Amino acid sequence: MTAPPAGPPVDLRSDTVTRPDARMRDAMARAEVGDDVLDGDPTMRALETEVAELLGTADALWVPTGSMGNLIALCVHLERGDRFLVPDRAHLLDLEVGTASWLAGGMPQALPWSAGPGTPSPADLERALIRGGPYFALRDRLLCLENTHNAAGGTVTTPVQHRSLVDAAHDAGLLVHLDGARLWNAAVALDVPPADLAEGADTIQVCLSKGLGAPVGSVLAGSTDFVREARRLRKMLGGGVRQGGVLAAAGLVALERVDRLAVDHHHARLLADALAERGWKVDPPQTNIVMVPADDPPGTVASLAERGVLAVPTGTGVRMVTHCDVSRLDIERAVASFPQPS
Repeated sequence: MTAPPAGPPVDLRSDTVTRPDARMRDAMARAEVGDDVLDGDPTMRALETEVAELLGTADALWVPTGSMGNLIALCVHLERGDRFLVPDRAHLLDLEVGTASWLAGGMPQALPWSAGPGTPSPADLERALIRGGPYFALRDRLLCLENTHNAAGGTVTTPVQHRSLVDAAHDAGLLVHLDGARLWNAAVALDVPPADLAEGADTIQVCLSKGLGAPVGSVLAGSTDFVREARRLRKMLGGGVRQGGVLAAAGLVALERVDRLAVDHHHARLLADALAERGWKVDPPQTNIVMVPADDPPGTVASLAERGVLAVPTGTGVRMVTHCDVSRLDIERAVASFPQPS
């Protein structure tokens, strides 16, 4: 029999499992609040203003989830039946229960990763575009990007790559939405300001609950007119948040901790390197996601769970994500818990 795990489980399923610490909870308890639906919430407004400044946009809007933020952007940008182009296996393509088509009315077209894992090239975009054609042909309206790319293993799109894609899209008459749920990770990994990775995008969504410790919340940024319409759509989707400053206060504390994501990246590299030394074929992670190829992903995950390490199976292996609630000792325990590769 497997020995019982020593201590609580090491939870590497996602960087969304983090819990607000005492300082964040205190900020939430002390937050100045108002009714955000009626006349505004001062703490919510402070968070939105700070994110807009960090991303270099005119305004921003807090939303409960990144999926809602992406959906609102698509609803604003698309008319029913419009096509949007998006990197293959993007989150809004595979992991948002089809709302891009169901509610936003968009027809997706996946782009290959010719410029690196998770990143298409301008040539990929050019080849995919529909130019001219009869009235019943699909109409291209929007390019969606994702940085970092979750399914590719937290891979990063550089500012040069990002700008080349944005420019190609705008030259073709497309709008650009950036799903930057982990844009903070990309900025830290590249040691550049977040605005450099959002430059030129018409709208950007960033998450506060992935790795930064906030219990909930994302921010959707863009022009003043866009945010005005986005607020209306948030309400249509049930997102009237009332005294949202309680949650926004957690987001403000989270933003103070962006730099510490470098620790998560370091832990991910330690985990990958140690597993490689044990015979697992692991690519070096660019940020905080470690993808481990495995012949039997569900079986490997079940074996780890018996040893007190939680991970997620993918189609080709096991995914593990480091975050602020994972220590170096937890990484060592996770490595020791891995079975020998088959």
